[in-house]
Amino acid sequence: MIENRPWLTFISHLSLLFGIAIVALPVWVALVASTHPESAFGSGHIPLWFGAQGGENWGSVLMNKAGNGIDTPVWYMMFNSLIMALGITIGKIFISLLSAYAIVFFRFPFRNLCFWIIFITLMLPVEVRIVPTYAVVASLGMLNSYAGLILPLIASATATFLFRQCFMSIPSELIEAARMDGAGPIRFFFDILLPMSRTNIAALFVIMFIYGWNQYLWPLIMTTDEAYYTLVMSIKRMLSVEAGDIQWNQVMVTTLLAMLPPVAVVIGMQKLFVKGLVDSEK
Repeated sequence: MIENRPWLTFISHLSLLFGIAIVALPVWVALVASTHPESAFGSGHIPLWFGAQGGENWGSVLMNKAGNGIDTPVWYMMFNSLIMALGITIGKIFISLLSAYAIVFFRFPFRNLCFWIIFITLMLPVEVRIVPTYAVVASLGMLNSYAGLILPLIASATATFLFRQCFMSIPSELIEAARMDGAGPIRFFFDILLPMSRTNIAALFVIMFIYGWNQYLWPLIMTTDEAYYTLVMSIKRMLSVEAGDIQWNQVMVTTLLAMLPPVAVVIGMQKLFVKGLVDSEK
């Protein structure tokens, strides 16, 4: 029997509201700051209520130059970030699906060794291998290109491991039934495995999209042409101006725009995301 303790319920709700306030306060400050003119930040005080210049600030940043030393409009940098995020996400999922499929359903020498070699790469993130990766990309002439932004980041040991575990849970009776129906490897993969893995794919899509969208170090190193700037890395460049003359209202608009696509993906795919992580019946 659950005891009814109003004071405990009050404390729980108060704690939740306090946590929400802490998380939402920076977003509120950025939203308010994006509606004020540049002169409002000269005194060092941050306004806490909306100003009258919101439409002008947002329109200027989206359609004109981003400002603070960057001549590319934010909508174009959002386009670059979208291409990079989708390319990384689709590439990771596709390669991981094929890798896990080969490791689980095909018998070849050293297949377990191949899996563990892939899994060990979890200890080698981009930051560790940044110098050799840059050297390879530069030698292939892929600096300042979408291929250079995407290809070095599309391998994923985490996704391979998750798909491997998902495929290993498929009953052997289903595999035998597919063979008796004359399903070859390609048909089995597309008609059976992919539909059964859709929640896992959705969950990984959300995780990998956010990973690709929030990439900062790799685009910062390999892009010098503003035509390939991504939105997240451009925020740092907008803060690196001479004499500290930072246009904070435009920086805040850019920051909020950088938050919108990941939030939209999480909200739009929330049900599949949760089901793919916690539901045992895929």
